[in-house]
Amino acid sequence: MAIKTDKTRRPKIAGPRRKGLSWKFGVVVLAAVAVGLVLAGYYFTRSESGADRSGIPTVGTVPAASQAGAQTRSRDFQPLVGRWRRPDGGYVIEIRGIDATGKMDTGYFNPRSINVARATAVKDAEALKIFIELQDVGYPGATYTLAYDPRLNVLKGLYYQPAAGQTFEVVFVPLH
Repeated sequence: MAIKTDKTRRPKIAGPRRKGLSWKFGVVVLAAVAVGLVLAGYYFTRSESGADRSGIPTVGTVPAASQAGAQTRSRDFQPLVGRWRRPDGGYVIEIRGIDATGKMDTGYFNPRSINVARATAVKDAEALKIFIELQDVGYPGATYTLAYDPRLNVLKGLYYQPAAGQTFEVVFVPLH
């Protein structure tokens, strides 16, 4: 006696059935890709030295030579200490002091006091350079990247106004 089998049927295997990827998993993968793209964009918009396009180091990007602190003393920054006025509008930067690591005690006025979120100074082979970030009403993330010109005794560089998306060349002269 022969047993008949139906060759069109597959035998059933016990256990859970495999379903397609859930939509929740797709959302998680999409979010991870978005975060990765944002981080990659941030990384690639900064140069290896941590300088912005003007070549002046920005906050948190002090060159390795300056990180040791021993190579830069606070007296090296002495020409920067004082009050500096921007002739085109009366804006004033007041540099009260700079420690050996480049951290600045700084005020900014127009004519009232504007909050300085971060301020740093570095000394490299080219010049004394400063970076100031403002965080206040009308100044959300505005920055100054300036270099000291000892020949003219001025601070000159760039002012970035993020609200308008504009960058301006500026000069500050000492107030006596």
